[in-house]
Amino acid sequence: MKHKNLNQWLEYLESIHPSEIEMGLGRVNNVAVKMGLIKPAPKVMLVAGTNGKGSTVTYSRYVLAECGFSVGAYMSPHLHKYNERVTINNEMASDADLVESFEAIEEARENITLTYFEFGTLSAFYLFKKHAVDIAVIEVGLGGRLDATNIVDPDVSVVTSIGLDHQDWLGNDISQIAFEKAGVFRSGKAAICGQIDVDSRLIQHALNIDAKLLLKNKDFSINADRQCWYWTGKLANQNGEISEVSFGPMPLPSLPLENAGTALQALICIYPSLNQEQVTAGFSAANLPGRLQKIEQPFRAILDVGHNPQAAQLMAKEASNNTVKGKRYCLLAMLADKDAKAVVAELKKVVDVWHLAGIQGYRGQSADSLQGKVSAMISADKLHLNIADGLDCLVDELTEDDEVLILGSFFTVASAQMWLEGQLKNG
Repeated sequence: MKHKNLNQWLEYLESIHPSEIEMGLGRVNNVAVKMGLIKPAPKVMLVAGTNGKGSTVTYSRYVLAECGFSVGAYMSPHLHKYNERVTINNEMASDADLVESFEAIEEARENITLTYFEFGTLSAFYLFKKHAVDIAVIEVGLGGRLDATNIVDPDVSVVTSIGLDHQDWLGNDISQIAFEKAGVFRSGKAAICGQIDVDSRLIQHALNIDAKLLLKNKDFSINADRQCWYWTGKLANQNGEISEVSFGPMPLPSLPLENAGTALQALICIYPSLNQEQVTAGFSAANLPGRLQKIEQPFRAILDVGHNPQAAQLMAKEASNNTVKGKRYCLLAMLADKDAKAVVAELKKVVDVWHLAGIQGYRGQSADSLQGKVSAMISADKLHLNIADGLDCLVDELTEDDEVLILGSFFTVASAQMWLEGQLKNG
């Protein structure tokens, strides 16, 4: 079936599978083998985790670009355009490239059913091979063990963090979730874990398969002050002998520092010759809209796509590190299947005034519904139909001494960014 443009293809991909998610590797692996996509690049980094995957992938691709490598990266979901999901040397994939990849996958799959995400994963791998990248940095979609991305054989695997999210698919047991995420580890290969006090099941799985596990605050660590940060980690030579390596001082990056140390340990495992100049330049250049993104106009704000308690905790930490003379507001909009109570519990100690907004769509919920879930914890000052309505209200209410935290989902941040872009255009 031929489709004229990328939008038509995306509409088609949304329609051809009865469910949004179907766990398992058999179908997508069969198509990948037919297309020669199991090894999409000479080197592969696979990044799983509850939070921090996006910034870890972004740090990695910017550092690798500074080193002169050709880098393909795959991330999801996107904020505004599907093209954001696939980058080649930090440039978004073109419509033409994506359409070409979808056409090739459609022909190869024959009667094999693929989900939207599985199609997208194969598309990214197709483009990495087409552009002959030196290394592919791949973000896991959900879990790890049964995620479509896990068909690859990574040279280094990362688990950034472990927390409760996607419980409908992964369950409410942290130990089971740790096991699912540890499914990205490989025998004899470096396995990096950025979670402090990691569940024993992840460690046991690494031992069982003889993965070379490196743990945060045991094998690698970061230290920071208000101006710079330092990193210490492990380096293995060609004979397998382990030595300690360190970098610093380095300027503080714009993305969460917690994930910088994890990314750097993974990068050192693949490319031991990285030097501090390359690392510093890459971390300084790394940016990812919607991850603790700070703005100053038309008011002071921090935007974050975070939608679980771990992300809210990071937002609260970021806010508490920066005092405000006035009040701190929060504009919160969340999908109905997320744990609003846990998110509010982390934020309420740093928020003075609450505004809640609705999200449209089959997973969305109204501000009234959101208020009902958290009414025992906070009393919202105002409820809004959507994020744009909330920002229309706040722009008149906020003073130069106030700050607003805008978070809750990718939909929340995408809507806020569109509103802010309109404000800038209108002067």
